[in-house]
Amino acid sequence: MSWRWAKSLPLASRLFFSHLVVMMVGVISFVIISKVSSPRFFVLHLERLESRGLKLIHIRTELVQGFETAWRSSTLWSVLVGTTAAGGLSYWVSKRIMLRLTEMEQITQKFAAGELEARLPLSDIPELNLLGTSFNRMAASLEDVEARRRELIGDMTHELRTPLTVVRGYLEELADGEIEPSPEIYRRLAKETRRLERLVNDLQELSKAEAGYLPIKIQPVNLRSLLESLVDRFSDQLLEDGPMLRLECPSALPLVLADIDRTEQVLVNLVGNAIRYTTKGTITVQAYLEASKLWIAVIDTGIGIAPQDLPNVFERFWRADQSRDRHSGGTGIGLTISRHLVELQNGQIQVESVLGVGSKFRFCLPLA
Repeated sequence: MSWRWAKSLPLASRLFFSHLVVMMVGVISFVIISKVSSPRFFVLHLERLESRGLKLIHIRTELVQGFETAWRSSTLWSVLVGTTAAGGLSYWVSKRIMLRLTEMEQITQKFAAGELEARLPLSDIPELNLLGTSFNRMAASLEDVEARRRELIGDMTHELRTPLTVVRGYLEELADGEIEPSPEIYRRLAKETRRLERLVNDLQELSKAEAGYLPIKIQPVNLRSLLESLVDRFSDQLLEDGPMLRLECPSALPLVLADIDRTEQVLVNLVGNAIRYTTKGTITVQAYLEASKLWIAVIDTGIGIAPQDLPNVFERFWRADQSRDRHSGGTGIGLTISRHLVELQNGQIQVESVLGVGSKFRFCLPLA
């Protein structure tokens, strides 16, 4: 019953009483041990004095009684002063700890209520300071996730609105008889639905990549055959008056630690973008060693990207007026997915571009 009662007490009371119990155990131990040992040690001290020639036999009893009286008085005052000091110190420590815990409770309640910017203040108690730092790190991560979620919903709504508006417009005109059904109309509707399908698939892929749920199978691979097959595949899609696609790669490439399928996905995105925005000239796929890493670059002579737009290239749904036209067939998140795929393989991706001259996208993978 007493244990249940103790468990129902608030933490401040339990801290206070635990300090008092420790103090009382120490005081009681001190009193018992000193009560038993002090008179005996005092008598031994008197006997040593008598052995030196002092005549204390007649006043030994009075000396022992005087010592016991003085010991009881000093012990009583020591206990009173010690208890008061320990009680006050225990109360101060308990209040100090509870003040920090109360602040934490208030901040976490605000955070749970949706105030994601709430942060715990630093504490002069190391353990509580570590707890506060961990909470603030978690809060910043959740705030970033929530901001990304809101951005994604806004961007996705914006991107879905255009094809849905086109499809609805054609369907309403067909239903009202304002336009005649024709193969061209159905081809346009099919094009918009395919665009919606690509957008939904890319959004699902991006969601998994940002959450770290994409399956990645890292193993030693040689990318030479992948690069050759990729260039051959895209070369068949180029028009005679379009750009020329070529491969610049050493005959022997070192093994890299990568997921061959995800690496192919990145290359398809980069080469596909280069073909989409390059009407003439060349598109070069390069592979070379630099800084103990294998770099793969896709260099085109297309329309390029303005310097002020380069920091935004890998952002979701980003399109510059010239280089990212939504009517060209892209969803605007291929480069974002590519960046996540490269980073999941412990690599990094970069871009260099000059407006009107061309662009160079390159990414690296660690050597096996």
